[in-house]
Amino acid sequence: MESVEGEASLRGQAEIWKHMFAFIDSLALKCAIELRIPDIIHSHGGPITSSQIASSIDSPSSPEISYIERIMRLLGHKNIFAAQHPSDGGEPLYGLTHSSRWLVTGSDSNQLGPVFLVENHPYMVNSWHFLSQCVKEGGSAIEKAFGGVYIDLASKDQQFNKIFNEGMACNAKFLTREILAGYKHGFDSLKSLVDVAGGIGGLISEIVKSYPHIKGINFDLPHVITTAPVYDGVTHVSGDMFHTIPNADALLLKWVLHNWSDEACVKILKNCRKAIPEKTGKVIVIDVVLQPDGQGLFDDAGYACDLVMMVNTAGGKERTELEWKKLLEEGGFPRYQIIKIPALQSIIEAYPE
Repeated sequence: MESVEGEASLRGQAEIWKHMFAFIDSLALKCAIELRIPDIIHSHGGPITSSQIASSIDSPSSPEISYIERIMRLLGHKNIFAAQHPSDGGEPLYGLTHSSRWLVTGSDSNQLGPVFLVENHPYMVNSWHFLSQCVKEGGSAIEKAFGGVYIDLASKDQQFNKIFNEGMACNAKFLTREILAGYKHGFDSLKSLVDVAGGIGGLISEIVKSYPHIKGINFDLPHVITTAPVYDGVTHVSGDMFHTIPNADALLLKWVLHNWSDEACVKILKNCRKAIPEKTGKVIVIDVVLQPDGQGLFDDAGYACDLVMMVNTAGGKERTELEWKKLLEEGGFPRYQIIKIPALQSIIEAYPE
């Protein structure tokens, strides 16, 4: 019995060590993305050594090969990259895996690198050090750390605004494919569609491209719209969704409502209700639907995202279906259906009656 208890205790100790250093995995991978290592391996067309990686890094001086070797050893051990160890003791070779292919720039619509850089930006990461203070006092960790939520910081910091918008645009890019595949007929009858808080317009532009009969409106705050490129069939409109939303047959809210408290979401939804037709209008919410049992492929990420919202927003959170139902009803949408897609988010189609 003692040996069993001793083994369990040892495993418990190892588990705590693992969690103690879990941040290193994220920041080592951030380093690899910033150095464009996934792109370098991809451009070579196959596994390469740390020396070959170093020779391809854009740097004013010679990169530290020993640092690259140690970073790649860790990321290879974590199966982010595929590590091959030659039997003759030569340099290990590192190739892409199904995970690191999501970090290759512009390879296709599978791209999470810019999103990763947003979530591991100092604004986001440093805020977590204030979490215990928030538990005791309430409030938002990012506000305690930097004096504002991430939307405020983006409006004041042009570099972060660029990183944030690029991240959201890439998130929209790969998610768009799943939306268009999983919601094929949901856009058929629409003549107009507003992407509420649509960023720089990546999602609405792809929808209009696939459904050219739709008049697309990309709606966001002025500092976001000023960076938005021109798209055929899309009109950029600046404004504030807490005041008024442009009228359309349907409104799209992708990863928007999870940023806000229940009270704020109800206000947004009521404004959405005013902007669509009484009988035929609808709201298309694309957001996480937490599962109580937590056994799904993306459930770990969903629960983690819930804490990201707690730390980096003023009242934002991920929600279960029951929480979504209550929110939609209070916002004027008593009828809804959830459409599963192969992504972290689901589609929630909500109707005013």
